[in-house]
Amino acid sequence: MRYRFQFRPYQQRFVKALITSHGIWDVREGIILCLTDETGKIGWGEIAPISWFGSETLEQALQFCHELPEEITEETIFSISDELPACQFGFESAAWGVGRRGVGGVAEVRGVEEEISPPTTTPFSLTYSGLLPAGEAALEVWQKLWKEGYRTFKWKIGVYPIAKELEIFELLTQIPASAKLRLDANGGLSYEEANLWLRTCDNIKADHELPIEIEFIEQPLSVDEFEAMLELSYCYETAIALDESVATLNQLTSCFKQGWREIFVIKPGIVGSPSRLRQFFQQHEIDAVFSSVFETAIGRQAALELAAQLSQRNRAVGFGVNHWFAQEEILPEDLWKKL
Repeated sequence: MRYRFQFRPYQQRFVKALITSHGIWDVREGIILCLTDETGKIGWGEIAPISWFGSETLEQALQFCHELPEEITEETIFSISDELPACQFGFESAAWGVGRRGVGGVAEVRGVEEEISPPTTTPFSLTYSGLLPAGEAALEVWQKLWKEGYRTFKWKIGVYPIAKELEIFELLTQIPASAKLRLDANGGLSYEEANLWLRTCDNIKADHELPIEIEFIEQPLSVDEFEAMLELSYCYETAIALDESVATLNQLTSCFKQGWREIFVIKPGIVGSPSRLRQFFQQHEIDAVFSSVFETAIGRQAALELAAQLSQRNRAVGFGVNHWFAQEEILPEDLWKKL
């Protein structure tokens, strides 16, 4: 199978800069892909790297696209290097979008034994987690998202002094009953701070008068402190989720082999090959939360299809991020025309 290949870079500015322990992020940049087969069928894909999270850089992705010819094959797509995980996702998603069944190139290059066919599960039965800003701004934003129907929220911690964040956290725990709150440190806590947060969350679990559920603390420590996070996962009732530690499929596999059995946060846009990710899920039962990389509608649709296929614990997906962008939702064809 051969495809005509086109691509265009894009930029989307956040309404308000996203602040995490990694720093300040105010513009999402990426690449839109278009593959067209011999019959004129079109598939859309998106490369949305986050280099500080573990993927390739945008410059590396652009260089890869520039080096490709105007006509590419399935073998090209399914032999993209693991050093380019966002490219793997974007190109495979575009190939799926063309709607071909029984892609032989996948089995030859990737060693996937089952029949390869486009996903058929729709993502509309998924529930969503709304992303709150760091600091006091979360106290206002959660109320707006609640009115929009969100019942799971994720709040960025490890950004401001812990004493201040704990004060804000106490106010956030007054969110109405049936709500769930996730705390995302982006690897920004010290070992002592992680223990303090986990103890605080355990105390809330023990206080049955507080209606809110603390679902988990996400990536409390840095990637190179895996053993410490594994130890903490045994010491507290509050669950820990790995995020940066499992950014790519190779990292995910490594952490699983080292014994991680709590929650894995998977960002399809940068994890790598969707076909290999499906194969991993066929071989291993894991507790996974699928999450956005602030992609456009093109990448989000492909990511949500994966989430709908692979989610096993019915956890809310971390794609409640539309309020971070100013522009209205647009279709792939419209986005292509605007670029």
